[in-house]
Amino acid sequence: MAVWRRKPKGKVLIHSDQGSQFTSMDWAAFLRSHNLEHSMSRRGNCHDNAVAESFFNLLKRERIRRRTYRTRVKARQDVFDYIEMFYNPKRKHARNGMLSPVEFERQRKPRPEGV
Repeated sequence: MAVWRRKPKGKVLIHSDQGSQFTSMDWAAFLRSHNLEHSMSRRGNCHDNAVAESFFNLLKRERIRRRTYRTRVKARQDVFDYIEMFYNPKRKHARNGMLSPVEFERQRKPRPEGV
C-alpha cells in the first residue's frame, strides 16, 4: 500500500521481522520490482530493527490482543483501520515531539515556492 500511495522515486528501506511472509521468494521479488531494500534483524536481536519491532508490539498490544477475528478479511480490515485511521493520523509519538506520523511529516514537507 505504501508503494501504491507514495510512489517513491528512490530506494526505500523496508523493515520487517522474520515472519515467513518476509522471507518468501514472492516478497523478495516484490522488493526487487519496486526498488525496495529489505532490512531484517537477526533472531533475538530486536535492536537491529527497533522501529519495526516497536510498531508490531504496539499493533499487538493496542489492537490485536484479546480479539478473535472470524475471518482473515475481518483481521485485515481491523489492522488497516488501526494503521490508517488511528496510528498514522492520530497516535502521538514521543520520538517525534508528540505528533502523529501524518502531522510530523506534514510539518517537515517542503512548501512549493510562492506558498
